Amino acid sequence: MVNRQEIRIGKRGVVVIPAELRKRYKLEEGDLLLVEAREDGILLRKAVTLPVEVYSPERKAEFLLSTALDPEDYQKAREEVRKMGLNPDAIPHIRPED
Repeated sequence: MVNRQEIRIGKRGVVVIPAELRKRYKLEEGDLLLVEAREDGILLRKAVTLPVEVYSPERKAEFLLSTALDPEDYQKAREEVRKMGLNPDAIPHIRPED
């Protein structure tokens, strides 16, 4: 196991991470790294990325309707869905119990 190696900074600041370290830390071409300035140097860490879901108006309406707490809250959610230009009866959802 290699703990320390000398590497050279190339043009435009390019640094090549040795293959053994890329394998050990599962780094692949295109991965994002976080660069953090430290008192004693620079720390590189693999960034954790999560996909972002973009919700359609219908999906937002489903959330509003399905998360209503009681009949009064449900009626408010229906009003909000109508303000979105959608028919609440056309949105599949779970109604709160009366």
